Amino acid sequence: MTSEHQPSPPDADTETTAPDAATAEAKAKKPLPEGVPFMRVIKSYVLRAGRTGPGQQRAYEQFGPRFLLNYAPAPLDVAAAFGRTAPVVMEIGFGMGGATAQIAQARPQDNFICCEVHEPGVGALLKLCGEGGIENIRVFRHDAVEVLDHMLPDGSLDGVHVFFPDPWHKTKHNKRRLIQSPFVNRLARHLKPGGYIHLATDWEPYAQQMLEVLSAEPLLQNTATDPALGGYVPKPDYRPLTKFENRGLKLGHGVWDLVFKRV
Repeated sequence: MTSEHQPSPPDADTETTAPDAATAEAKAKKPLPEGVPFMRVIKSYVLRAGRTGPGQQRAYEQFGPRFLLNYAPAPLDVAAAFGRTAPVVMEIGFGMGGATAQIAQARPQDNFICCEVHEPGVGALLKLCGEGGIENIRVFRHDAVEVLDHMLPDGSLDGVHVFFPDPWHKTKHNKRRLIQSPFVNRLARHLKPGGYIHLATDWEPYAQQMLEVLSAEPLLQNTATDPALGGYVPKPDYRPLTKFENRGLKLGHGVWDLVFKRV
């Protein structure tokens, strides 16, 4: 659940509000607590404003040195970052981090590199990691595209998660959607053979675009096997329902999951 790419209606895991330019600039210049190691230079998305609560601010100070990774234009030593060698999954945009924490706890055998630019969301996930003892998450508060381009080599990832990116509902804004052919090709190249991309959205026109874009990528193959689902897959067990999603399902709203594998 991305901050640059939020779900259509906000929920407890993802709620943010769009800032005016002055607010965004002021937040970008706000000083860091001493010793908190992360970059604030953000370049390639719409940054949503949101108040960082005292608990989240304490999480930066207390748990940041343990779970936050610095962006640098140099390859990341993943084994050193996690203190072990394990399959690596990248999550792009995790909102307030509740689902991310649950997935990591359900899959302790995997390492999760999580990118988010929304400051309160990063603080919330740090709090969940620190207080819950979730050791298989590391967090970049930085643009995922730059992390991919400069810190993770091709063929280095076992999986990629992008859950509920901003659908940019208006037709004139569709070009701003994250899931476009060049980006999907970038993700596919970073996957190991057999690695997967898992996307989810609650906006059917975006689901259709996702399916078209992923199906057109020659490095990927759809894992869907049920013709009745039209190319989508049942929600994998490891992806938990958000509060918003659960409410929507009770009202008859749809959610579409896609899982494609690297050939």
